[in-house]
Parts: sequence; C-alpha cells; structure tokens
Amino acid sequence: MLMRGLRIILPIALFLGLIRFWEWSVVYLEIPPFILPPPSAILAVFATDGASLLGSAWTTLGTTLAAFTLATVSGTALAALFASSRIAEAALSPYAVILQVTPIIAIAPLIIVWVGLDNAWLTVLILAWIAAFFPVLASATAGLKAVDPNLRDLFRLYRADFRQTFIRLMVPSSLPYLLAGIKTAGGLALVGAVVAEFAAASGNTDGLAWRILEAGNRLQIAKMFAALLLLALMGVVLYAILSFVEWLLLHRWHGDRRHA
Repeated sequence: MLMRGLRIILPIALFLGLIRFWEWSVVYLEIPPFILPPPSAILAVFATDGASLLGSAWTTLGTTLAAFTLATVSGTALAALFASSRIAEAALSPYAVILQVTPIIAIAPLIIVWVGLDNAWLTVLILAWIAAFFPVLASATAGLKAVDPNLRDLFRLYRADFRQTFIRLMVPSSLPYLLAGIKTAGGLALVGAVVAEFAAASGNTDGLAWRILEAGNRLQIAKMFAALLLLALMGVVLYAILSFVEWLLLHRWHGDRRHA
C-alpha cells in the first residue's frame, strides 16, 4: 500500500515542483513570453480559447480512436491469418514491414493526392492507422505462435479442430502479447494522428496539430503550450485506460500482471 501511494504521490509532487520552478524562473530571468510563457499564461489561454482548443481536441481524439480501432481489428485479423497459414505470412509480411518502416511524412503527399484535398480527415485517418497497425500485428502474431507445445499436443490428442484450438488455446495464450501491442498502438495512433495533421497542413483537419501551427504562425506560444498540454493529457489518459483493461483481463491468469 505504501509503494502504491508513493507511485501516485511522487510524480504529482515532482510535477507541481517543476511547475513552480518554471513559473519562478520565467519571472526571475525575465524570459520573453514569446520564447517561454509561464504556466499561469498557459492556463489563462483556456479562459480565452478553451472552446476552440477543446473542439480541436475532440477532433484529434476521434481520429485517434478510429485509427486505433481499425489498427486493432485489422492487425489482429491479419495475425490470425499468419498464425493459420505460413504461405500467407510469407507472402504478406514483407509488405507489412514496408508499411511500418516507411515514414508517414513521406507518404502523406501521396495519400492526400489519392483521397483529395477535400477529404483531409480521411488522409489523417489512414496515416494514423498506418502508424498504429504494425505493433498490433507483430505482437498478436508473436503471441499466437508462442503457445505451449505441450498444450497444443494435448489439443491434438483430443482431436480438437483448428477453430477450437484457436479460440480455446491460442487466443487466451496470446492475450499478454496482444494487449501489450494494443497499448503501444494506442500511443502511436495519437502520434500518427498529430503527425498526419501536420502533414496535411490544411484548415480542413481542424485538429490540435492545426491549432499548434496556427498559433506558431501568430507567435501565440502560450496557446501552443496549451494545445501540447491537451495532447499530453489525452495520451496519458489513453495509456491509463488501456493499462487498466490489460490488468482487468490478465490479473487472474498471469501473476506478473497483478502489480502492473
């Protein structure tokens, strides 16, 4: 109980201390606000531009969740195909790797041309999906292949077909791998959405990245920091939710997850 309390209290105390030092150092060193605004100025932005920032945050969050869902479904489905067919894995896995190692910023212009400038939201969705897809595929594939050979032989002994083996053995055994990949994909979906909004560089996206660009062009540095704060909060909350889901599904089966 003491360690759990410290894991909560210490980060909060450190954060408050850093904020206090930041506020003091900006005032004491007389740093111009267009270089580094104090935290009080960043908080004041929410009173004047909070509505537009929150609206943009909902846009980015919606794209992130949509890309994350698509990546989870498509990555898990393709991993199941890889686990059931070595031919399919040999044929398709190189293309999955190519999709992963190709920088998003490099293929963004092609996606924009293909879907059209009027569909900037679709461009952002596709690029965010690309960023989040591979971790789910790799983790799910590794988990489906990491089944205990003795258990697999036991299922064969009882003449279980592939569907029974897949549902009753392979899926439960692969959950730790899959959920670890999903946690990674959640953060990458948010990063991919923001990078895609930067790459699209269009007011049609109306996400937080566009607000950051807009504020930067107008030297509204405090507004930029406010948008970054919202992005950080979104990422932390998303990671915390996925970590809780992981603990909820695994704490009774896997002892190493009980104290996660």
